[in-house]
Amino acid sequence: MPLFASRKLAIAAAIVPLALGLAACKKEAAGTATLSGAPIAKVAPPAGKAWSEVVSATPDGGYRMGNPDAPIKVIEFGALSCSHCAEYSEKSSAEMRSTFVDSGRVSYELRLMLNNALDMPAALLTTCGSPDAVLPLADQFWGWQRTMFDNIKAAGDARLNAVGQLPRDKQAAAMASVTGMDQFFAARGIARDQAAICLADTAKAERLAKAASDYAETYQITGTPTFYINGAKQEFNTWEMMKPQLEKMGAR
Repeated sequence: MPLFASRKLAIAAAIVPLALGLAACKKEAAGTATLSGAPIAKVAPPAGKAWSEVVSATPDGGYRMGNPDAPIKVIEFGALSCSHCAEYSEKSSAEMRSTFVDSGRVSYELRLMLNNALDMPAALLTTCGSPDAVLPLADQFWGWQRTMFDNIKAAGDARLNAVGQLPRDKQAAAMASVTGMDQFFAARGIARDQAAICLADTAKAERLAKAASDYAETYQITGTPTFYINGAKQEFNTWEMMKPQLEKMGAR
């Protein structure tokens, strides 16, 4: 669904200034897998681990899962409020981990975009813990996303408007409360005191906004999700197109 389809979401989008003017969510079924190569041999993971358990923050501000030297490198530019990102996550996450990342042939990196005011508190909370928790939390958040939209509809315009009247360092926490994000993350190991500190971190919020703005300019991101494979922007953003592309590149 377009994130600004309802008046309440439009109000929410006006609360926190964002550096981006992205199309909130974009789904494209078009695109073909044009690259091909011989099957790539599996790469053994570090002793006692699966490659999907090897997660690190990247110098470019993303979170990468898998073999850092994988011959096929996938980057997703995604927003936590994006419904098409949620659909992609639902269809792809289990198979991406078990079939592609765990083979050592493919790495997956998520770089967070900010489509509207919902994404800032979501990003602050998703990245509030250790780097290895970010990708699982993102997938779980996308699975919970519809509940967030229901909570926004139930909140009412007056409550949403009140968020915008708060001091800047209080707005993210208020939005997290209105949407139910605070409860969602508390149930997944982000203690309320810890969450409060992360949500009030305006310096980090500015870094996230700048990173997302830089991604949009550098990588020509006009909607989410957008994918790059080995440095090349892809013209598709569905798992139905991604999977055969990875296989044709040798991840089979």
